[in-house]
Amino acid sequence: MEISCTVIGNVEQRDGCRIVLQAPYKHGLKGLAGFGHVQVVWFADQAGNAGSAFTVIPKPYAKGPEQIGVFATRSPYRPNSLCISTACVVDVDEEQGILQLGYIDAEDGTPVLDIKPYHGSEDRVREYKTPVWCAHWPQWIEDSEHFSWEEEFLF
Repeated sequence: MEISCTVIGNVEQRDGCRIVLQAPYKHGLKGLAGFGHVQVVWFADQAGNAGSAFTVIPKPYAKGPEQIGVFATRSPYRPNSLCISTACVVDVDEEQGILQLGYIDAEDGTPVLDIKPYHGSEDRVREYKTPVWCAHWPQWIEDSEHFSWEEEFLF
């Protein structure tokens, strides 16, 4: 089976955080301005870990267990370097094909594969659960930007 993806734009981490869409996709932003957040699907091409055979990762989190399965982490060492981030929409410029974001955890130049509007009927969970070792992490994305993540990650 062959799987392929189309790059629709790139993350730019200059003059704030934004996604610049390629010309054929810029009008896909039409109607997005009313949403407060988006989910961005991107490819971690700069991590250099695509196709990683790691299934168990040694202590990726400072306060986590000594070993943890890759699917219980946000580690960059994954079978596929696909990432999904929720980001705050600051501005939508359909004409220029630019989506200004509050923050996204992707490097400058990262290829973007898709953008989806965030809405509560499909994306919010009322009673989510987390293990004890990460229960001190922020409960809201707005608080994540100011949380000391560098003290949490060991990868």
